[in-house]
Amino acid sequence: MSRQWPGWLIVLEGADGCGRSTQTATLKAWLERRGYAVVETGLRRSALAGDLISRAKHGNRLGRTTMSLLYATDLADELENRVLPALQAGSVVLADRYIYALMARALARGAEQDWVDELLGFAPQPDLTLYLQTTPEDRLQRSLAKDPHLDYWESGMDLGLSPDRFTSCLQYQNLLQAQYEALADRYGFVKVDGAAARNETHEQVREAVRRLLEGGEELAGA
Repeated sequence: MSRQWPGWLIVLEGADGCGRSTQTATLKAWLERRGYAVVETGLRRSALAGDLISRAKHGNRLGRTTMSLLYATDLADELENRVLPALQAGSVVLADRYIYALMARALARGAEQDWVDELLGFAPQPDLTLYLQTTPEDRLQRSLAKDPHLDYWESGMDLGLSPDRFTSCLQYQNLLQAQYEALADRYGFVKVDGAAARNETHEQVREAVRRLLEGGEELAGA
């Protein structure tokens, strides 16, 4: 991969409950101790559309296409105003989810691959994408431990999979899993064992990032 900017764009991906946010925070602290300037980003963080998405999802009536368009707008604004300037300044940008989360969600809801590719084609390719692999059952248990009231959207209730939120969540997580696995193969994600102990997962994350930053290696999915 040819360098597009002096900084690095590192993405951590995986469905909710995989430990992604914890690993992002731990990685940020590790990089800063090594002297790197680090900028965090993620979904629903743009000034233009972040709050709008939260309000639109509140009534549980947001359509699938509208949802995809709003998230794409959010990401485009975040890229233009935060991510690209940071990369051009030489910072390490850590993205807690990127276009792949939007792809997985849209495809799980029946969107065509060509439509998704065109919608999100504006986003630059990351230097490294780390995919935290976990089972749907593990993610569900982690989500329940964090909050026993399962989120409507993260449970896939808008898909009509089941009137029972627990059952719907497990079925939806299986749909997401299939999409993430396909995306991992298509885009060459580096796969990380998200079901391991937290420090073991971090060691895998850290080693992949160290190889990228110190060795300049182009990594393929393992």
